[in-house]
Amino acid sequence: MQLIASPPNTFLGRLESLADTARLRLLRLLEHHELAVADLCDVIQLPQSTVSRHLKILADQQWLRSRREATAHLYRMTLDELDPQARGLWVLAREQMEAWPTAAQDDLRLARLLRDKQQESQAFFANAAGQWDKLRAELYGGSFSIAAGLAVIPQGFVVADLGCGTGQLAGQLAPYVRRVIAVDNSPAMLAAARERTGEFTNVELLQGDLNALPIESGTCDAAMIVLSLTYVAEPLGVLREMARILKAGGQGVVVDLLPHARDDFRRQYGQLHMGFEPEQITSLMAEVGMTGGRVVALPPEQGTKGPALFLATAGKGAHP
Repeated sequence: MQLIASPPNTFLGRLESLADTARLRLLRLLEHHELAVADLCDVIQLPQSTVSRHLKILADQQWLRSRREATAHLYRMTLDELDPQARGLWVLAREQMEAWPTAAQDDLRLARLLRDKQQESQAFFANAAGQWDKLRAELYGGSFSIAAGLAVIPQGFVVADLGCGTGQLAGQLAPYVRRVIAVDNSPAMLAAARERTGEFTNVELLQGDLNALPIESGTCDAAMIVLSLTYVAEPLGVLREMARILKAGGQGVVVDLLPHARDDFRRQYGQLHMGFEPEQITSLMAEVGMTGGRVVALPPEQGTKGPALFLATAGKGAHP
């Protein structure tokens, strides 16, 4: 592997920043996941002061990017954003770590952490299914569903409704498209969706994880994620699955919360994120191979109590 030359101080600084087992473990986790300091402490079993010190060293050497969400700082390493020299060094370091027993332990603790986070939102929906329609209307109104539906209205479409909840959007789409595949991981929500969409023979309801959709690759003309992304621990994984099930030229649509500062709201409704910046969504869509990302803010409806929403769209190219 050929590396592009850089100033000695830059090269030596990067080498020094990698010369620590804990920092290598942190980078390995952050290459594929956006995590807070508390999450990282949980996974690698080191105190916060130690983890924060290592993160500062890595950030100073431009291995990481961070953003603030409520009171937490979230960290991530994006391989494509590293310059060729840094990318080459990391690839070599990562290859050496694959057989480390410590890395395998990190993976197990991370899987448990993500599973526990996901269960927080699942517990909310198990209790809220009976009143979710009323609650959602009070918080966000109803026009966002119509706006999302209009984005994929051509006849003959096969549309995936990911995180379908009680089937409100699936029922709205069913008269206008060839087939709706609606997925949710909550049995209570699916039971309500089955009752709502029972009159439509072209609606298929499936129970499944949004990070591992029970839908074949390249089978959908459009895929929609409406008010579900804030409830998943790994938004990037969900968007990657959305891109996977789309046909070449298919369209992805996301409706969710713009950033807000209401942590009490987030906790009350079982959400895992405080909304998303438009640039964050378009960046994530681009990372999973979707192009032409566009985000439109949706004006809050009169009388709604929840944060403002956005509508994001992007297409899947022939060669993602």
